[in-house]
Amino acid sequence: MTKTVVLAEKPSVGRDLARVLKCQQKGNGFFEGKSHIVTWGLGHLVTHADPEHYGEHYKTWKLEELPMLPKRLDLVVIKQTSKQFHTVKKQLHRGDVKDVVIATDAGREGELVARWILAKANVKKPVKRLWISSVTDKAIRDGFNKLKDGKAYENLSAAAEARAEADWYVGINGTRALTTKHNAQLSCGRVQTPTLAMIASREDDVQTFVPKPFETIRANAEGGVTFRWVDGKSGDERIFDADRTEALKKKLKGATLSITSVQAKSKRTPPPKLYDLTELQREANKRYGYSAKETLGSLQRLYEQHKAVTYPRTDSRYLSSDLVETLNERLKACDVQPFRKTVAGARKQPLTQAKKHMVNDKEVSDHHALIPTEQAPVPSAMSDKEFKLYQLIVRRFLANFFPASVAELTTVQAEANGELFRAKGERPVTTGWREQALEEAGEEAEATLPAFSEGETKKITKLDSSRGETSPPPRFNEATLLSAMEKPAQYMSEKDEKLAKTLGKAGGIGTVATRADIIEKLFSSFLIEKKGKDLFVTSKGRQLLDLVPSELKSPALTAEWEQRLEAIANGKQKKTAFIEEMKQYAGTVVREIKNGTKTFRHDNKTGEKCPECSKFLLEVNGKKGKMRVCQDRECGYRKNIAMVTNARCPKCKKKLELRGEGEGQVFACVCGHREKKSQFEVRQKQNKNKNVSKREVQNYMKKQHKEEDFANSALADQLAKLKLKQEE
Repeated sequence: MTKTVVLAEKPSVGRDLARVLKCQQKGNGFFEGKSHIVTWGLGHLVTHADPEHYGEHYKTWKLEELPMLPKRLDLVVIKQTSKQFHTVKKQLHRGDVKDVVIATDAGREGELVARWILAKANVKKPVKRLWISSVTDKAIRDGFNKLKDGKAYENLSAAAEARAEADWYVGINGTRALTTKHNAQLSCGRVQTPTLAMIASREDDVQTFVPKPFETIRANAEGGVTFRWVDGKSGDERIFDADRTEALKKKLKGATLSITSVQAKSKRTPPPKLYDLTELQREANKRYGYSAKETLGSLQRLYEQHKAVTYPRTDSRYLSSDLVETLNERLKACDVQPFRKTVAGARKQPLTQAKKHMVNDKEVSDHHALIPTEQAPVPSAMSDKEFKLYQLIVRRFLANFFPASVAELTTVQAEANGELFRAKGERPVTTGWREQALEEAGEEAEATLPAFSEGETKKITKLDSSRGETSPPPRFNEATLLSAMEKPAQYMSEKDEKLAKTLGKAGGIGTVATRADIIEKLFSSFLIEKKGKDLFVTSKGRQLLDLVPSELKSPALTAEWEQRLEAIANGKQKKTAFIEEMKQYAGTVVREIKNGTKTFRHDNKTGEKCPECSKFLLEVNGKKGKMRVCQDRECGYRKNIAMVTNARCPKCKKKLELRGEGEGQVFACVCGHREKKSQFEVRQKQNKNKNVSKREVQNYMKKQHKEEDFANSALADQLAKLKLKQEE
């Protein structure tokens, strides 16, 4: 009897597929049943070869050897996971195997994982594709009943290969050129560099902003209603001339307000759209302070391990019409605390309402919005972070079963001694979805106004003014940076309609799957740092932006790339033409860097020498605290000297910083509190209601010491293999 090999991306998904397909015989790296063999990658098992693969002269980093432009990029097996690759290859080449089902993640990168394995293993057998958005048993069974021909995804594979090859040619050439010319670890990339440039541009806007003082005038009228003075010509409430404020106050002293118009209009607010990945990452950062990468990691566990939510790496906020028949099952799965009351209310609503809010086939491409699966979860098995994210997804989903909220907005205009005043109020008519999903209610409504009629007069009982200043644009935090990456044209100082249109079509810079990793890469390369929630460009980041070619700093480049990749995926462009252009561009980047006259200077040297190479160490601010790293890119020595922990100060309750090494480690707070680590641990033992145990502190410290990897990026994988340490 012939069999089918099913190739999953990860062991956890492989086990789920094997269970549904009744593959109960366990092998080393695979499961086998009567008709199927399920095996898996560990993410990527195959990648592009290192530069030295194309010639011994590339082993040593030399500026004169650049650009490196091999005619074609060869694939190699990743050494760390070669055992699993050979396991997969052996199953694929079995004589009783007739075909292959690609069951990796349903997206561009997932397609690349499988296609590279098949190519390196030289498999010529027929290929089918499993394309599912959740890994529940039902979704897997339905997916295997609707397998697609693998040929339908060859263009998607070509787009994935084009992205990886372009990143190799441009990223590695640019990084080697910058690093060798300036003898410092300087990396550039088509998404990383423009993202850094946006943060720097916003910082420039903040620094050059000159605040303007202004005043506003309020009039308290009989009945307790407050009216605001409004400029009759501009409609602005702010007065930028102090003399005018005084003149107005004199003019209005003892005046009477005459109501000139009363306008009431109905305001319908539909439920907020379902989450895509970026919107959920923004929301989690605003509510809980989670980084984009933390949110994505927890979502992957909700998807793979708990099977509680659908595929997370989606850029759609709607559902396709074929999912309508599953909505009742999804409601049933959500019928656990604390959602039971809301689920009961949702079941009473007509399904046509939910369809109107959630379903739009035109807005769904590869994957629909993030929603709960039909499989009931076990909330007690989830971590706190996972359950908070699950709550957000479920509440947003349930809100869409309820009608829009309706409010009556009333605007009252009045005149006093020739000056215009205005009061606004809001009266709820029907609460709709807001009643059931209180956490989604958004901004507070304005106060309700009493009834007014035109021609009515009200004496001013009190007239006062207040002062303020115009505010600079806010610095980016992770939530707003994600917004900027999604819609960069809105955050650029120079307005370019053509560029804005290009960026809009491309969906911004980066993809929903890679933006979190890009932000983490900026942190781990010490190009940006965090103060509170705000992001700042470091001196290294500033200098890097001065050294890279200007085109590489513009969001336009990566947006145009994404458009081209999308065209390749749709069969409208050829991969070969795109790659030839990328090779030419890589050559241009190298020439510009070689001919550059600017220099790089380490301005954060310490007096401490590296214990391995004796060069002076640099002090840098990592995402979790201060570090000292060797300035020599080939050495790579680094150590933590201070890191922010989850332990709280007993005086001001702010997070404590752990400083020093060994027995001399000290917890310190910005308020001045200091405490030896040993004393801290004793106090924690004595405190029955302790928040942080010794084990938690140790686990946290271990976590801090782990180097954060730039996952899911071919360029990052290459950089790691080239032993480019992410130091200053």
